[in-house]
Amino acid sequence: MTVNPPPSAPSLSARLTAEGFGSFLIVFVGIGTTLFTANLFADPGAGSAVYVAVALAFGLALLAAFASFAPVSGGHFNPALTIGAAAAGRLAWRDVLPYLIAQVIGGVIATTALIVVGLFGPDAWLEGVQDAGFASTGWGPLSPGGFGMPAAIVIEVILTLLLVLVFLSVTHPERGTPLAGIAIGLTFAAIQLVAIPVDNGAANPARSIATAIYGGIDPLAQLWVFLVFPALGAAAIGIAYRALFDGAAASEPADGPSVSPR
Repeated sequence: MTVNPPPSAPSLSARLTAEGFGSFLIVFVGIGTTLFTANLFADPGAGSAVYVAVALAFGLALLAAFASFAPVSGGHFNPALTIGAAAAGRLAWRDVLPYLIAQVIGGVIATTALIVVGLFGPDAWLEGVQDAGFASTGWGPLSPGGFGMPAAIVIEVILTLLLVLVFLSVTHPERGTPLAGIAIGLTFAAIQLVAIPVDNGAANPARSIATAIYGGIDPLAQLWVFLVFPALGAAAIGIAYRALFDGAAASEPADGPSVSPR
């Protein structure tokens, strides 16, 4: 009888390639929807419908990326999820920086591709979206609702906590669910519905970097908030998840707990 050997784990280069492609997919679809839908097909008073379209685009893109590449890399595509996974003991810390670099490169290639599309768009369209911040995250003038920096900080921390918590729960090696991609994608879409009016999107530093580099001085000056606070939130919930949910139960004899003689 022939026994096939178990498949080997993907190499680091394969995992990084998967993370880059997944990040590209999410940023290209999500930011592309933001730029094209919000600027070309938004009738007056239809802002909420645009928010829904953008949130669903991000969520569906994440679902597709997870279904395609999670078996290779774990399905992060987002520095916050990578940091949370490492803090929870799911990923070696030595792999964190390569993952983050691959995710940022994928996102930047995506926004660069959108710039190329914009070069062949309507007259002055590209200049207009860049002058408006190129869908960058931010507060004050960059906030669709006019919210300030403290609001952006709170939104980034809380929504990152929720996203990482769902990710760690549904991808747990022993208690995970086969519908993990759907849960993560819908969660990402839901948090965008909360975040877009406040800071134009949340919980993905790679996305923030990819848009800020084409958005001008203001997005770049505000970028630190969208790097520091998602990272802090992700690390905090990763450590908390490991302590609260991954602890081993104390074993007891089959006939019940023992009682010390007096």
